[in-house]
Amino acid sequence: MEIHGHARPERSNAKRCGVEGCTRRDILKIGALGIGSLALPDLLAAQGAKAKNCILIWLQGGPSHLDLFDLKPDAPIEIRGEFKTAKSIDGVRISEHLPRIAARMKKLALIRSLTSPEGNHDRATHYLLTGHRPSPAVAYPSMGAVCAKEFGVGRELPSNIALPRAPEYADAGHLGAAFNPYEPAPLPSISFDRLRRREAMVKKLDELSDAVEKTPARDSFYDQAFSILLSDKARTAFDLSKEKANDYGHHELGRSCLLARRLIEAGTRFVTVTDNGWDTHDNIFKRLRDGFPGKLPGLDQAYGALIDDLDQRGLLKETLVVLMGEFGRTPKLNSAGGRDHWPRINSVVLAGGGVRPNVVGTSDAFGELPDERPVQVEDLIATIYSLLGIDPSKKLSSPGGRPLPIVDGGDVIKEIV
Repeated sequence: MEIHGHARPERSNAKRCGVEGCTRRDILKIGALGIGSLALPDLLAAQGAKAKNCILIWLQGGPSHLDLFDLKPDAPIEIRGEFKTAKSIDGVRISEHLPRIAARMKKLALIRSLTSPEGNHDRATHYLLTGHRPSPAVAYPSMGAVCAKEFGVGRELPSNIALPRAPEYADAGHLGAAFNPYEPAPLPSISFDRLRRREAMVKKLDELSDAVEKTPARDSFYDQAFSILLSDKARTAFDLSKEKANDYGHHELGRSCLLARRLIEAGTRFVTVTDNGWDTHDNIFKRLRDGFPGKLPGLDQAYGALIDDLDQRGLLKETLVVLMGEFGRTPKLNSAGGRDHWPRINSVVLAGGGVRPNVVGTSDAFGELPDERPVQVEDLIATIYSLLGIDPSKKLSSPGGRPLPIVDGGDVIKEIV
């Protein structure tokens, strides 16, 4: 299997590319898989990190806390809905359609009191992926981009990869395009000789062309892209034919979680797995339950297999797995049998990477607001950075030299660290 990749498009300000005069699409038209950076060497040992890597499973659209991880069986029918609880573990009520996750609760940290003021998809996604509420003045980098900046990377695999594609605001913002996530995709078969000839041709055209500005950063993008495509490690990591059988499921989320494990095993530091379809404004129970597979059965299968696989391979202790979406859903069902946006309460699940299994916070009787131990978005992001050995109070310089914090405040959630 041969692969190429492309970075997320830049946000509106073209100067954020970090390479004046060219876009990332220009840079990666060669059809190769680019690399995150030639940044700092590995600092994890010196920083005493509990986690070496991170897999973020992003449930795009806003999963319903009331139908996944915070069921209210004693509430009225228009609030509790149709789902029953899986076998209770230490009193934690998980959906009956998440039996594998319920059976693994003793390995997980469940936060049931995450709260946010952002109920718009774009703004909430930005907030959860960057640790900052949106600002017209600053393009804040995502967690994956900050990790790419801090960890550095070799020449064989990017440190920041998104599967099967990156969500909005997963880019590097003011850090520059070199730290954007890469979205691998299959390429038709191309021989190594042909790739090397193409590399030589691109370099020759660069020498002759006055239309494309030459910069060291641009040169490094090309060099790294070709070196990755030609590396045995990259080809092996992306070749799922090496997996004779798996429990992840033969669906996009299952394949993406399996590939995330392979990439982590091969040396990638941050993998974002995006699963769309969680914006359930109508027929929520049918949409979550039914299909090939339904949203809940598919998530249960892929996530359960990922946790087991990482654990069996000795990777769970050094790999932080975060499962979340941009907000929860309204406690009361609407007239279309769905739930609408509700940022005031949300559930997040963490595992591995130094996380102490626990349940943090509760919601009130109807799942409207935090009842005990409200957790702010900044607290969650600061905790993720801390587990990865990155000081959440650290500041990174913008292109203009202004020091900007990687997260806008927040306290580490001591109950799970």
